[in-house]
Amino acid sequence: MDRFTTLALFVRIVDRGSFRGAAADLGISRPAATSAIKELEQRLGTRLLQRTTRHVQATAEGQAYYHRCVAILADLEDADRGAGGAVAGLLRVDVVGNLARTIMLPALPAFLARHPALTVHLGEGERFVDLVREGVDCVVRAGELADSDMVVRRLGTMEEITVASPAYLARHGTPGSPDMLDGHVMVGFVSSRTGQPLPLEFTRDGEVVEVALPARVLVGGADTSAEAARLGLGLVQAPRYRFAGDLASGRLVEVLPDFPPTPTPVSVLYPSSRQLSPRVRVFIDWLVETVTPTFATA
Repeated sequence: MDRFTTLALFVRIVDRGSFRGAAADLGISRPAATSAIKELEQRLGTRLLQRTTRHVQATAEGQAYYHRCVAILADLEDADRGAGGAVAGLLRVDVVGNLARTIMLPALPAFLARHPALTVHLGEGERFVDLVREGVDCVVRAGELADSDMVVRRLGTMEEITVASPAYLARHGTPGSPDMLDGHVMVGFVSSRTGQPLPLEFTRDGEVVEVALPARVLVGGADTSAEAARLGLGLVQAPRYRFAGDLASGRLVEVLPDFPPTPTPVSVLYPSSRQLSPRVRVFIDWLVETVTPTFATA
């Protein structure tokens, strides 16, 4: 294994806290990874990693070496790109599932054609992701974000609407204002941060009104929430783009259009503790160039 590959392996092991995960990311065997790090430690004459039965973490010397390696690898990628070299390697991104499938995937072929040496691992999830520990380079998230040590770049906002099925409205009636929601129910979307269902939001005269309706169905995923709305299980709020086909077909109906929920921000996050790599930089540039206009009109 050449010297730069060994440095990349070491950085990945520290990020992932795992020999197995780092080896899988780089497409090498775990024994080869173990042997390469052993040779590196012997060459440097110091212990870089502290191994336990469940986790691997850097020693004090390893942490100092890690930060130098991250800078060296980023500089090398920048140098290659400045000399006409291609951005290469594995880019691990985590995106809310429907956002990935509906907005990002249709534009992804052009991005990959622009960077043929780059491989994108596109994960889908709505939970909190420990980027460093899980080896993820960046995440794209919708909604207001809790304070963290991540760098946050706002990509845009998405228009939100309230919907229900015709069958639901036939049973419960069509409300004319948020004050007319007595007797209605919602599909409860459970917050991953609080573990509680989120109230419905309505904007009236520039003020945001929250309404917590009863919910007989609680869900933790956006796709399940949308399907529950189609089945007539309650009122649901989500970005308009999610329901474009349902609204066009009449499968769902927009409710209280004069009292819309607040728009949902869309952001990309990456670790502040790590120098921004060319792989992440070109991906974020692409999001701003290609995907942000879609968010602005979604």
